[in-house]
Amino acid sequence: MNMIASVLHLDRKAVKALRITDPYSLHRVVYSLYEDVRSTDEKQASKPSGILFADQGGDFNERKILLLADRMPLDSIEGQYGQVQSKPISDAFLGHRHYRFKVVVNPTRRDSASGKLIPVKGREAIAAWFCERAQQSWGFDVATEHLQVDRMEVQQFKDKHQRAVTLAQAHLQGQLKVSDRAQFFNSFAQGVGRGRAFGCGLLQIVPVLENPFS
Repeated sequence: MNMIASVLHLDRKAVKALRITDPYSLHRVVYSLYEDVRSTDEKQASKPSGILFADQGGDFNERKILLLADRMPLDSIEGQYGQVQSKPISDAFLGHRHYRFKVVVNPTRRDSASGKLIPVKGREAIAAWFCERAQQSWGFDVATEHLQVDRMEVQQFKDKHQRAVTLAQAHLQGQLKVSDRAQFFNSFAQGVGRGRAFGCGLLQIVPVLENPFS
């Protein structure tokens, strides 16, 4: 798996010049750093872009965005804005059994009667949804005693076609144990859940090393 982890640093001047005000404008800026390798047919078929990001926020002077992609980004935006630092993800990093994690997710279920996507609401319901999806589809089990749903919010913005978008987000952290290595690799590389084009789904993981003396 050839994955590149990067950090985009934007100062206040860059945030203003790039007109970063909502998830779509941030999406536009992040995607401008990468070569567009999908054909029109692949886009229409919703083939993953190979790009994930997570907005870390910041202070008055700087904003930081984590990036993960299957290709290298540019060093800056339009040759003048921001600074990008990149490094490859080693196979060893993804070879552990236990990890601490943080993730921003778009918790939704598809209603069986109407076929519409319905947001999952409330901390307990979101935690249950996340654990269920992790076990069934994402290749890992969540330690429920350590799982925290830190923040829930609803983002409202317009996409490039000026269509209104409402995006429910939940910020989670905890510990996981890999149960299916191939599924876990795929979840890390392609993200989990919906809303990935707008900053959801990037698994931010740190290995929990086993104590050889325990």
